[in-house]
Parts: sequence; C-alpha cells; structure tokens
Amino acid sequence: MMVIYMSNKKQVVKKRRRVKLWVWVVIATILLSTVFISIGKIILWQLDNNKSKGIKDEVDTIAEVDEIEDNENTELINEPTDQNSDYWYYISFPLINVDFSELKKKNSDTVAWINVNNTNINYPIVQTSDNDFYLDHSYDKSYNEAGWVFLDYRNDSSFSDKNTIIYAHSRLDKTMFGSLSKTLKPEWYENKDNHIIRISNEKENSLWQIFSVYVIETESYYITTNFNSDEEYLTFLETMKSRSRYDFDTNLSASDRIITLSTCYDDDRKTVVHAKLIKRELK
Repeated sequence: MMVIYMSNKKQVVKKRRRVKLWVWVVIATILLSTVFISIGKIILWQLDNNKSKGIKDEVDTIAEVDEIEDNENTELINEPTDQNSDYWYYISFPLINVDFSELKKKNSDTVAWINVNNTNINYPIVQTSDNDFYLDHSYDKSYNEAGWVFLDYRNDSSFSDKNTIIYAHSRLDKTMFGSLSKTLKPEWYENKDNHIIRISNEKENSLWQIFSVYVIETESYYITTNFNSDEEYLTFLETMKSRSRYDFDTNLSASDRIITLSTCYDDDRKTVVHAKLIKRELK
C-alpha cells in the first residue's frame, strides 16, 4: 500500500509541474506577443511620423506664405472703445497671405492655412464631406494615422460662420496639433505675443485673438456651429470664455466670429482653444 501511495504522490507532483510549466509558457507567450505588438506599433507610428514629415517638407517647398503689411483693404473688426484694450496691441501683428495655386494642385481639398504663434502649428487646412477621412489620411490622401489638420465639414470654407472648427491629432512628436498643449502653460500665457492665430484662405487673410484655452471631457457643445438667436450665441460665447484656464480680458459680442481648435488631451478629454476675429483683409 505504501508503494502505491508514493507512486500516486509522484504522479501528482509531476502533473503539478507540467501545469506550472504550461502556465509559464502561456504567460511568456502573452508577454512576448505584447512586446512584439508594441514594437510593431512603435515602428508603424514612426513610419507615419516620417511620412508626415516628408509631406510637410514638400508642402513647405511649394507653399508661398508671406507676411503682409496693412493696406487700404485691411479692416479692423469690432474695435473696442477702451483705448487701453490689448486689442490695439494684437492688431499690430501682420497678416499672412498664402498663394493656394500649387497647394490646390497637390490636394484640391485645401481650403486655408493656419499659423499659431509659438507652436509648431503652421499647416494647410483641408476639408471634405465628413470629419472622418482626415483622421487617418495625410495631406496627399494616403493612409496615415497621423492624419492632417482639417476643417469641420459643416463649416463654410470661407470662415464666415459664427463658430468655425479646426481639428487635428495631438501627436507625441508635437506635429499636427501636438504643440497646442503649450497654450495651457503659464509661460505661454504670460507672453502676449502668443495670443494670436493667423488664417489665410482664398477669400481673405485674417487675424484672430485667443480668448479661451481649456481642457474638457469630450462633449459636443463647444463645437456647435448653428445658433438660433443672438442670445443663444452670446450664452455660448460666455460659456466658452468662463471655461478658460486664464483670463484674457476679452470682450465678446453677438457680432463676433470665432474659430475653435480642438485636439485630444488624453483618451477622454480635449484641449480646446477659442479665438475671435479682430482683423481681416479681403483678397
């Protein structure tokens, strides 16, 4: 009886060892798979970055972007009565003018160019019939998870709507809207030269004064494009202003046109920047 008991005990020990070995094999396989998948994603991410950089370099060689002085066609928008307003400082910045002829040959979806002071944001803006295509396609329309900077499909490409929305991914290498997070930092806010955005499209060149920067849980209110009344629009503007991390001391009215820049802060939140039109030049 003792011999049978010892034999059974050895079999149990061997079985337990086989089970442990099998468990470790599964764990090792999972870990190795995770490592290989991660490495693959990093490689694909870098390939997308390299391709985007190449396209941006090509765009910069064909784009004619010039700073221009104010002239008889320059119009100041909603001038404040307060002569001490920062508005008078911001309008001293020159507009940019872009020749879109070569850019349109490269991509017929091109509608504008955006430049945000003290960030890496200096891109042509595209627009198509939805807000999905340029989430994973580059300026040359090739598949690329870096995407591109694009205008909300609901907006008029002339930037004539009350609220014109511009989107792009927040890339870790600070391309697209990856550097928009700089607007959340105190040192960025403390330099007034950073508080402007310049846009050029085929109809006008324009200067926009930033009045709100914040991070918010993903929602749809801040990307509202249509308003039923001036009162509804004013409520919207005051809500956007009140969300700001900093006080830009900016007056807003129902006659203001604004732009909204939106990108991901993390999986659940967005970085948002709002600016109002203060100067333009019709082409």
